Amino acid sequence: MRDEVGSKQFFITPAHDCSYLPGEQAQTLFLDPRETLDTRLYSALTKLGFRRSGSHVYRPHCQQCSACIPARVPVLDFQLKRRFKRTLARNDDLRIEFVPASFDAEAYHLFERYVTARHGDGDMYPPSPEQFRSFLLSPWCDTEFMTVWEGEHLVAVAVTDMLDDGLSAIYSFFDPEMDKRSLGVFCVLKQIEAALASGLPYLYLGYWIRNSAKMHYKIDYRPIELLTRERWVRAS
Repeated sequence: MRDEVGSKQFFITPAHDCSYLPGEQAQTLFLDPRETLDTRLYSALTKLGFRRSGSHVYRPHCQQCSACIPARVPVLDFQLKRRFKRTLARNDDLRIEFVPASFDAEAYHLFERYVTARHGDGDMYPPSPEQFRSFLLSPWCDTEFMTVWEGEHLVAVAVTDMLDDGLSAIYSFFDPEMDKRSLGVFCVLKQIEAALASGLPYLYLGYWIRNSAKMHYKIDYRPIELLTRERWVRAS
């Protein structure tokens, strides 16, 4: 499969401001959008450190920086820390449903509130229906929304891609007025449970960045495996 990946065409973006490390310049390697993608190829690319944004598959390709390190949780060995147990207990009244990913008015309204409250100074603001579609959905990808409900009220959505060897946590958004529930953490824990229940060995978490507060939390899920020098290594 690595040979198949190697035969594909990729493009590198010009340098641009890094979204995670202030003052740094970044470059991104993109798979040619004209390439035909399916779950098998996407899974192979994910193992090599690629991520999905909409229909595009990409990986950081910065010349002078290697701060973005792909991370995944080997779910069979996952250790449920005391604070994770408290998060689950705090939310044991919530209901989880997996549904096919699609544009939905209720999910979009939640996304709009979340982006406005949490990322009003970022490049995702202002949110729009087209942004929702182009960022979260893809016609070739097997994607589900893990929806979280308090009664009949949608409180969180975890966008989850189905891979050959695991689940990929693409993006989560939740009710910004429910901070005390730690819904972001709750979504990751439930995605770990879902991978385990499906007999899949990994939950892919995207990039861990040591010096980015937005990304550093991923190292809390232990054990964690990091892709370094093209090898997945369990962090100590």
